[in-house]
Amino acid sequence: MTKIEFQKACLEAGIQLNEEQMNQFVKYMQLLVEWNEKMNLTAITQEEEVWEKHFYDSIMPFSNIDFETMCDIGSGAGFPGIPVKIAFPHVHMTLVEPLQKRCRFLNEVKTQLNLSNLDILNVRAEDLAKEKRECFEVVSARAVAKLSILLELCVPLVKMNHTMVALKGKNGHEELLNAQKAIDILGVELIDEEKFMIEEDATRINLYFKKVKHTPSRLPCRGEMPVHLPARHLPKARRLSRKGSLAHPHFFDRRGPFLWQRKNSRRSQNACWS
Repeated sequence: MTKIEFQKACLEAGIQLNEEQMNQFVKYMQLLVEWNEKMNLTAITQEEEVWEKHFYDSIMPFSNIDFETMCDIGSGAGFPGIPVKIAFPHVHMTLVEPLQKRCRFLNEVKTQLNLSNLDILNVRAEDLAKEKRECFEVVSARAVAKLSILLELCVPLVKMNHTMVALKGKNGHEELLNAQKAIDILGVELIDEEKFMIEEDATRINLYFKKVKHTPSRLPCRGEMPVHLPARHLPKARRLSRKGSLAHPHFFDRRGPFLWQRKNSRRSQNACWS
């Protein structure tokens, strides 16, 4: 997809992009390619692929939604959040990214593109839910985790009677079938399952959920809790890590050679949604 084809495809979907917005997309692409040489942001850097697989693919799922606030969980290199912000400048966008180096990139994009009403938060989604619970009209995530975990991270942030959008690949329907328990507990219902092809070998499945009841306050589960283990117990800690806890010899605190071990890890949570 070329730049002209991208602009035409957006227009056909009811999204009219002016010259300033197109220049923002071009600048964003340049920054993406430049920073990708310094850190791992994306495997897609060819111009035509970026227009189609990053920009077009990010915008289309939101073309028929009326919203003023949006939160993008696990934004990474800014997809879908920044393309959506460029296409819909009136939206107050919040990007949530736990890695600080990627936040530096996102802040550089914000500055270079002169984007207003854009918040970039260097936090985990679990922690954000404590302060921003039910604050956003749309919450989305793209290629972050399997659907049951994705719902647990996103749904607590969604306002009542508003939308959570999961951008999934070809296995989206299978993940949906396996996430029924999470859907029931989290208080959402599926309102649409949209399937389309970008290329012959690239299937996209977008899942739209409406929040119909308040999410239990215990969700999402807490992320990391410190457990102090003496360094002499490293072999035992590594055995624990194979059972689903995160234990690594380089996670020390200032009080001495103690490990950070994750309780209620994501792997453990997978079991509760099975």
